[in-house]
Amino acid sequence: MKLNVLLENHIGLSCDGSWLVSVMKKVNLPNCGTLADFNNFNLPDGKSYDCYKGVGELMPFAKAVSAQTTGFDADGKPTGADFRRLLKIVVDSGYRGYVEVEFSGENIPEAEGIRKSKQLLEKLRTELGT
Repeated sequence: MKLNVLLENHIGLSCDGSWLVSVMKKVNLPNCGTLADFNNFNLPDGKSYDCYKGVGELMPFAKAVSAQTTGFDADGKPTGADFRRLLKIVVDSGYRGYVEVEFSGENIPEAEGIRKSKQLLEKLRTELGT
């Protein structure tokens, strides 16, 4: 049985893409990779790491991707980051694995958030030709 260990940019130092990349380089094992999360770049002390830079840095090590949304505007676009830009970074990296649908918002029911997230990703996949 093959087992992969994934490190997600999630809390604290792991939200610093360059730091997490340095860990991956030190570990240097083929079965250890990242789970690049679009929305988890909140550093300690209220600071944040640039999500576009971070996703780009994590993609060479990615074994999974989480397209986490937290809300949508009236036009159905995710609030916060530009998901088209993020997904393009993923596609341009050569990654062809799964992209996880994750919704962690509180203003709409979870099932609706998941549905909207899935529809968004399907639309972007078509636009990007993947």
